[in-house]
Amino acid sequence: MKKIALAVSLFVFACALSAQMAEVSVSGGASALGNKELGTYSGTTYSLDNGWRLAFRFTLNSQKFFGHEFGYAYNRTSLKFGDSTGSASQGMAMHQGFYNFLVYATPEGARVRPFATGGVHFSNFVPPGSSVTSGQGDNKFGFNYGGGVKVKLTDLFGIRLDLRQYHTGKPFDLGGNGLLRQTEVSAGIVVRL
Repeated sequence: MKKIALAVSLFVFACALSAQMAEVSVSGGASALGNKELGTYSGTTYSLDNGWRLAFRFTLNSQKFFGHEFGYAYNRTSLKFGDSTGSASQGMAMHQGFYNFLVYATPEGARVRPFATGGVHFSNFVPPGSSVTSGQGDNKFGFNYGGGVKVKLTDLFGIRLDLRQYHTGKPFDLGGNGLLRQTEVSAGIVVRL
């Protein structure tokens, strides 16, 4: 396992060293959840609700048509719970760290750059009343894919639109079936370095 991790790390860092263009971006948008039923505990059913998302991305465009993206996203959702007598909800956080490989339809330097992407991520689900800084979240791993477009406005600034889907294990081990599906629809500002 250590050899695989070392090989992947060397590949990513080698690509980073040969980067032609780097970008930093901030995006905001919607986080729509599918298959969001988490399960039942002591007669109470739990699920998650849709919310919003704020993402920070660092992109290394290592070749004419390829790039690598590292990022962090904060998602705000609600934990819904209830039984036969009624239901309630409380706000909660979902933190994500991710790596994605990008394939562009146009070369580096083009004004408009549509792209497809795929990668891996982890999500840290922090239940209401808990704190991620105290290690009180539930970590789940997953994969993601999607696409988008980047538009260069000036040599320094641009905009981006993203549509991605994240598949993640369900948190809190409440017996829910399948993977949690999260769809990101976002827009953001790009700063080209």
